[in-house]
Amino acid sequence: MSYKEKFLFKLNFQNCGASKKIKFYGREIIMKKIMSLLVAVVLVFSLMGCTVDQPTTTEEPTTNESQSDENKSEPTKVGKKDPKDMVFAISLGWMENESGQRQKYAFETAIKELGGTYSIVDANYDAKKQSEQIEAFIKAKPDALFITPSDPVGISEAVKHAIDAGIPVFCSDGFVPGAAVTTTVAFDNFAGGAWTMEQICTKLGGKGKIAMIDLPSNEGWDARGQGAKWVLQQYPDIEIVQKWSWDSTGAVTPRMAIDNMLTACPNKGDLDAIWCAWDGAVFEGIQAVKAAGREEILFTGSDGGEHCFEVMKQSPNFIGTVGESVYTMAYQCVFYAHQYLRGEAVPRVVMAPGIGITRDMIMNVKVPEDWNGIGDYDIPGNFKKINWVPTI
Repeated sequence: MSYKEKFLFKLNFQNCGASKKIKFYGREIIMKKIMSLLVAVVLVFSLMGCTVDQPTTTEEPTTNESQSDENKSEPTKVGKKDPKDMVFAISLGWMENESGQRQKYAFETAIKELGGTYSIVDANYDAKKQSEQIEAFIKAKPDALFITPSDPVGISEAVKHAIDAGIPVFCSDGFVPGAAVTTTVAFDNFAGGAWTMEQICTKLGGKGKIAMIDLPSNEGWDARGQGAKWVLQQYPDIEIVQKWSWDSTGAVTPRMAIDNMLTACPNKGDLDAIWCAWDGAVFEGIQAVKAAGREEILFTGSDGGEHCFEVMKQSPNFIGTVGESVYTMAYQCVFYAHQYLRGEAVPRVVMAPGIGITRDMIMNVKVPEDWNGIGDYDIPGNFKKINWVPTI
């Protein structure tokens, strides 16, 4: 028998680790039939023992009507309104200082430029009042709600109610915990607190005694104190000898707190600097140390603005502040609201730039002719005109 004939009549095959050897001698036609049969058997065994289980159907799973409706996203308002016909609600957590007034100005300017009408209210740091104002806005069903939260936890339930009612919420200068707002625009408070504390530590040469005035009641602003304390870990020879947290009830003011600090630290060298989480505390602190004849005590703050810079010019012990992009934060909220209402994607969180500003930087600042005042530094592009750049 030739080699070819021997090969045709002898078949070896192996399947999933089990081997068999079959020999058959006969006519060629009979062998072909057997080979076809064996190939079929091999294929069956392969499918049964050597393949990964696959779904038996490609049909989509069926759901009942209620499940289908639950998974549907809220329809967007694309095409329903012209931008100029959009109705907005603005809930300000505060407006008493320059920061709050700047927020109001930015919201109004953005809506005027981008389109829409608006209603605006101010809660004056009262979480209960702001919650009630938000609930009233929910009944009015605006196209979008803008919020500046002075007490994020205190207003969180009201904000959730607005979201549940299908109103997109945009948050400026703070976060609302537990509420899935559409967009939050803030600045890096941690970096801001770190930068201002670094100014104090550098000025003191890495040694000294300081006090801290912080804002733990607001989660966003509390990050300033966290950043400041992070920096202090690098300066073991700087000691915190006094600390006070903002009293939301107003029973104790920053001026009263600093007067108490000065009483507890009566001598020069007992207290070298006071780190403040906001500029308003610095303003009252400067008055306190001046009245006590302790103007060697250094201050840093946060917020910026025209009034702040004027105080810095007049007070050599006010060595630095963080110029927040207050205008940018509020304007961006309106900008993203318009995008969202057109059906476009918008970011969940945006960090606007913070600008570290020392007293030396502003002593010789000349405001460009096209500015309304030095407080316009936070309008995008303006700080470049006076050689300020985002540093934090």
